[in-house]
Amino acid sequence: MFVHLFKSKIHRATVTEANLNYVGSITIDGLLLEAAGLLPNEKVQIVNINNGERFETYIIKGENGSGAICLNGAAARKVAVGDKVIIIAYAMMTEIEAKQYVPKVVFVNDFNQITQ
Repeated sequence: MFVHLFKSKIHRATVTEANLNYVGSITIDGLLLEAAGLLPNEKVQIVNINNGERFETYIIKGENGSGAICLNGAAARKVAVGDKVIIIAYAMMTEIEAKQYVPKVVFVNDFNQITQ
């Protein structure tokens, strides 16, 4: 049997851009992706701390060190620049894997630079 578990997250990232006229997705600084163990095209859940919106999209890798957290396409309507969001990924694991797995949690400052 497989269970759906919390894999990793970027906690309290600041939205730097909302681009309605884009195909869709979330662009995330490549350094944040690496630290959180996230991959381009991976499905993520976005939780907007400011307005309570929760939605899913997929990742596009942004420029390393840019601090980019950009919601694109329809998702741009769910955020405002400056909003704080939590970006969460989940994974399917066996129960044995799940008991041993330790999620990766990346904390950032107001400029989306890793603090821990």
